[in-house]
Amino acid sequence: MDAGSAVMSPEIVYLNGEFIAAAAAKISVFDRGFLFGDSVYEVIPYYRGVGFRLAEHLVRLRHSLEAIRIPADLDWPALLDELVARNGGGNLSVYLQVSRGSAGRRTQVYDGSLQPTVFACCTPIRDIYASGADSVQGYRVIVTADLRWHRCDIKATGLLPNILVLQQAKEAGADEALMIRDGLLTEGGSSNLFMVKNGVLYTPKLGSEILGGTTRDLVLTLAREAGIPYQETDLTYEQLLAADEVWISSSTRAVVPVLEVDGQPIADGQKGPLWRRMFELFTHLQHRLMTGE
Repeated sequence: MDAGSAVMSPEIVYLNGEFIAAAAAKISVFDRGFLFGDSVYEVIPYYRGVGFRLAEHLVRLRHSLEAIRIPADLDWPALLDELVARNGGGNLSVYLQVSRGSAGRRTQVYDGSLQPTVFACCTPIRDIYASGADSVQGYRVIVTADLRWHRCDIKATGLLPNILVLQQAKEAGADEALMIRDGLLTEGGSSNLFMVKNGVLYTPKLGSEILGGTTRDLVLTLAREAGIPYQETDLTYEQLLAADEVWISSSTRAVVPVLEVDGQPIADGQKGPLWRRMFELFTHLQHRLMTGE
């Protein structure tokens, strides 16, 4: 090995009380998360080794666990902090999944004797704002029926409907699918929805059929602090097409402008001024979190 080469450390994951190499992590084929999607998850960003909006993520995790009655109450901050540290700290995204566990056989019913399976791993976070607003590619989206169950507020791993609509979008040459149920827009296959009309920011109001994204909440917080008026309300397809701007948000993409819906341009088909303002707010926040400057 030459002097200039470096040895990559193996990725460390957490599984049921142990920090081990990812290649060594194994679960039972009878785990209910594997068989039935009987599990919940969170994706939590860590900047310079510190969990960002960790409390909010853990509140949502607790809500999901209680909603499907999985009794898992670990010291989550300590567990996740150590996992991040063992993977070198820095800027990482932590995936945490908790399943109901394994009964040693395939059966739909369960009792209170099951021990939950807890798994967590890390992936690097890249600075998606480093190149500036002009480098951000606007999205094309489609709108399709929301075929998910009626408890989308639970962040569960049963994501087949999301996978199907995202594949539908891909095959249509689009970047994301927005979903609609009973005439009202809900959210994207992997994002929350925003639109702008006459200087006001709108987003679908929360309920059991929408997952309250932490990035969605952050957008509203930044809007409030910047004096940008916003409303959480019902939104229709017609309002979407007539919007001045449309955005989507997610923890991995932050806030992205939507330039086209079902082949129709939004306004002039360009990135809007309010999105650029929100981009500046995000850029400032993310730069400070990732660099400390």
